[in-house]
Amino acid sequence: MIRSHDSATFPLPQLRRATTADISAITTIEKESFSDPWDQDVLLEALGYYPTTFIVAICDGAVAGFILGAPEDTGENLYGHICNLAVSSRYRGRGIGRLLVNRLEQQFALILATAVQLEVRVSNTVAQKFYRRLRYREMIVIDRYYANGEDAILMMKEFRF
Repeated sequence: MIRSHDSATFPLPQLRRATTADISAITTIEKESFSDPWDQDVLLEALGYYPTTFIVAICDGAVAGFILGAPEDTGENLYGHICNLAVSSRYRGRGIGRLLVNRLEQQFALILATAVQLEVRVSNTVAQKFYRRLRYREMIVIDRYYANGEDAILMMKEFRF
C-alpha cells in the first residue's frame, strides 16, 4: 500500500517494462500531461531503442503512468537520463511518479551509471519540487531548450556506491 498526500491508501501499482500494446495508453497520458506531447511513432521508436528503461505503472488493469530513460555514455562517465515521465491525472497524488523514478534509478544503477539527469521546464515548478524531494539538484539553465523557446533546468542526482 502507498499513502497519498491526503493520507488515503492505495494498492501498489505493478511496475513492468512497457510493451507495444501500452503505447496507445501512454500516448493518451502524454497528450493530457504536456503541451508538446511526443506522438505515438516517437514513443514506439523509443521503446525499440530503450526496452529495459521504458517502464509503466499498472493500476486497476490500466496504464496509470510511465517513465522513459536512456543511458548516456560520455566516454568518461555513464549517466542515466530521464527523458519522459507522466502519470494520468486520474492517478496523480498516489506516489506513482516516485515509484517510477525509483525503479528507473535502480535500472541505471544496474548498468553502473554514476548519476541520473533530466531537463524540466523553468515554468514547471511542481515538477522541480517533485525532483528536489527525490534529491535531484539544479545544475544549469539551458536557454531555449523547448520548441516554444522556453528554458530548461538541468537537474541531476549523483549515485553514491
